[in-house]
Amino acid sequence: MKKIILICSALFLSLFLFYSCSSNESDTRSGNSLVIYCPHPLEFINPLVDDFKAKNLGINVDIIAAGTGELIKRVESEKDNPLGDVLWGGSLNLIRNKIDLFENYTSTNEPNIDDAYKNTEGPLTRFTTMPSVIMVNTNLARNIKIEGYEDLLNPALKGKIAFADPSASSSSFEHLGNMLYAMGKGDPEKGWDYVKKLCANLNGKLLSGSSAVYKGVADGEYTVGLTFEEGGANYVSAGSPVKLVYMKEGVVFKADPICIIKNAKNLENAKKFVDYATSYDAQKTINDKLNRRSVRSDLPPSSILQSIDTINVITDNDTVVDQNKQKWLNKFKDIFTSI
Repeated sequence: MKKIILICSALFLSLFLFYSCSSNESDTRSGNSLVIYCPHPLEFINPLVDDFKAKNLGINVDIIAAGTGELIKRVESEKDNPLGDVLWGGSLNLIRNKIDLFENYTSTNEPNIDDAYKNTEGPLTRFTTMPSVIMVNTNLARNIKIEGYEDLLNPALKGKIAFADPSASSSSFEHLGNMLYAMGKGDPEKGWDYVKKLCANLNGKLLSGSSAVYKGVADGEYTVGLTFEEGGANYVSAGSPVKLVYMKEGVVFKADPICIIKNAKNLENAKKFVDYATSYDAQKTINDKLNRRSVRSDLPPSSILQSIDTINVITDNDTVVDQNKQKWLNKFKDIFTSI
């Protein structure tokens, strides 16, 4: 028994020294590392990271995948000793509220970014734009008319609508803002009557995250879901019995940012990745194969996604959304829990 204990102790010590050395080596090596914090699904991340590594041989890329809110909290808690270099993706409004956590950097591709998506703040480079959509399971919906938010109040859909908690999902919070502006006809305070009716039709069901929404619709657990374009478009392009509906009352398009974390240890590699993510080649892949919309002005529209010219595009007010975020989350929670 003593021999077994001694062997186990030796193995534990060896593993501890190995990982300690690896960690120290990772911290001290220069020029060949990049740590990316990212909320995107792996199907989106992997093709782009693989291409980046092929174009930048010798850079070791580590991906830390989690929700946007969790990643921002991580960046905040590590601000005195950053362990990440880049925050890739997430809610623009959410990240703008924490802009002091990120470095000023203007991508070499900024001249080719569409005017609507220019980095005017310093740290906030845009790399895709993505609208909120309604995802419909066509096998379950059958003849139920679903063209916009108003149609979700149909009693036939009670308890069959997938929607995530907007305090846990950035895409759901963006949907909340979209419906407030769309149903309030430009005045978000006038949209709350609709939210109350929608919450009643959710029938007590609120999901924990964005992926639960589009997976739930695709798997037939729900007839419709309030999600983001890419989440639903991946299933459409894969041949699943689903379709995307762009709300007739109005659709808000939001850009996803890519930001360098302040005092990043691998600053030059972080700059290379921001430049890569906004490059013509990467944006073409995003546009043609990954079900997202490019922010570059020199690329044709996506052949996969519905043309923006056929969508009723509306705008929100970023300042109003930023200032009211917590108030709106509290109000939604009060409404949902009181029904």
